Amino acid sequence: MFEYNKITIGKVIIFDNEPWEVIASHVFRKQQRKPVNATKLRNLISGRVTENSFHVSEKVREAEIEYKDIKFIYEAKGEYWFHEDGNPSKRFALKEEQIGQGSKYLKKDAIAKAMVFDDPSNSSGQGKIIGMKLPIKVELKVVEAPPNMKGNTAQGGNKVVKVETGASVNAPLFISEGDTIVVNTENGEYVSRV
Repeated sequence: MFEYNKITIGKVIIFDNEPWEVIASHVFRKQQRKPVNATKLRNLISGRVTENSFHVSEKVREAEIEYKDIKFIYEAKGEYWFHEDGNPSKRFALKEEQIGQGSKYLKKDAIAKAMVFDDPSNSSGQGKIIGMKLPIKVELKVVEAPPNMKGNTAQGGNKVVKVETGASVNAPLFISEGDTIVVNTENGEYVSRV
């Protein structure tokens, strides 16, 4: 159980019988009143964001989230199909909303972490896959890049290149078609050339 002031950024809590991730937290005191923790929460199942204030007397349970390795197979009609790593017979699909921005950087046979929520109200004992986390950095091959141009590169010019998954990435001018680059999946930015 978390006290009101322990509900901090990055924690996953049970709120309204669902798992929520704390994305903002600010403990403050209004005039002569008791302290309050004003939080912003993101629902891990629906993706909905809401604000809630926790008071001194309130406690919340920590959500039990397990992580297991999964392998990406293919995408069809907005559904992303995976199987448990090492067990191709256990296939399942996740919707784009559950994956988030990282869906643009998924390539065939990529390994990711499935977030499994152990719902105490579920009598089957089976956890429910509610989302996934991609590795922070992935290597992707550049399939389309405008030609290199000479000019003022003192400020470090950029150009938009297309990678093998179809995503567009801002990269330095020296990146060419056929190069392999490292991309940050959290913000979609170029990191380095391999």
